[in-house]
Parts: sequence; C-alpha cells; structure tokens
Amino acid sequence: MRRILPVAAVLALALTTAACGSDEAEPAASSASAAATTEAPSPSPSETMAASDIVDTAVAAGDFTTLAAALTAAELVDTLKGTGPFTVFAPTDAAFEKLPAGTVDTLLKDPKGDLTQILTYHVVPGKVMAADVVKLDGQKVATVQGGELTVNVDGDKVSLTDVAGNTVNVTATDVEASNGVIHVIDTVLMPQ
Repeated sequence: MRRILPVAAVLALALTTAACGSDEAEPAASSASAAATTEAPSPSPSETMAASDIVDTAVAAGDFTTLAAALTAAELVDTLKGTGPFTVFAPTDAAFEKLPAGTVDTLLKDPKGDLTQILTYHVVPGKVMAADVVKLDGQKVATVQGGELTVNVDGDKVSLTDVAGNTVNVTATDVEASNGVIHVIDTVLMPQ
C-alpha cells in the first residue's frame, strides 16, 4: 500500500492572483457623519475567491477554460465541488496548447478513459500550501489517480516531475478555495 505524503503545497493552479485594492478609507466630512455611515469592509478578491469551490475559482480566473471543459466532459465537476480538501495543480489554457495538435479533441472523445486519468493525476488529497513544499524536495507524492509526482525545489522555484519524466513549473501558488487550494502549472502532467 502506498503511503500518501501530505503534499505540502506545490503547484500550480494559483490561478491568477487578483490585485488587491487599497484599504485606505476616504477622509470623512465629519467625525459624526463618519461614525453614522461606517459599514463593514467588503471582502477582498482573495476572500471572495476563497468562498468559492475549486471549480468556480478556476472558472473565475479565466485562464482555465480548457481545464473546465475537460472536467465537465469527464464528469469530475461535482467531485471537485465536493467537501475535499483537494490540492489541484491546474494547467492553464496555454499549458494545454503545448500538447500535440488534436490531443485535447481526442481526449474529449473518450472522457472516461485517458482524460479522467490525466485530470485526476493533477489532484492530491488534502490542502497543501506553498509554505510546506520546501519539506518535500525530492519526495514523491501520491495523486488521486494513483500515480506519483516528484517535487523539486530550487530556491523559490518549484517544479513537479511526472512518471513520464516531464518536468512542469509551478507558476502561481496558494489560490485558496473553500474546499482546497490551487497551484498553477505551465504544462500538463502525464500519468504514463
């Protein structure tokens, strides 16, 4: 039986971190009117995104339309909207474009076959944040698909190596969702 290592935070689907607005309030006309009109601050973009599940967070980011379509075709949306927690290494649309021409179309024709295997290879059980990844350098982590990924840490750069020997870079980390975290990667991982 394989031992599942807590995948401390590698990857990539850190979707796109929204720029935070200024927290400074405008000066009030008078202290009396300021006290009378004080409202609760609106949630920051990251707080708003954290209220959404992994799928909705990825869709809202806008760079994961191919991933969202693949999850829908493979009937994995409900799973990733579930309780979790999950750590998802999310390939961007540009990552899917790196695949040989016609690959995505071929995978979508048989969503319960290779497509499901590939998508679940991008998911690790538990919520693994980037701050924990330094402890995993050189270690293998088990994916939901059953295969393993090798974590590589070089200073502040993190990459993953799949079983096919391909190395992908984590380009953004810690995109929090209500049921886990997304780390963004620049290439699609292959389980075989």
